[in-house]
Amino acid sequence: MTLDDIAVGKSCTVQRLNDTGEIRRRIMDMGITKGAEISVLKIAPLGDPIDISVRGYQLSLRRADAKNIEVEPA
Repeated sequence: MTLDDIAVGKSCTVQRLNDTGEIRRRIMDMGITKGAEISVLKIAPLGDPIDISVRGYQLSLRRADAKNIEVEPA
């Protein structure tokens, strides 16, 4: 299951980042690493961007990047 599959208002735990290189670095710079708790706050009407909460910070994440983050529902 990926972060893109999580519904608004639900939480999950990051299990793995699938991408490599620049995209992986950008995701990790946001504080999204293995074991991080993520809450989905809002999804735009067309699905991009996804607003999330990670470690007390509210961030916007591209849908394409969310598909590279494997999660486990909380």
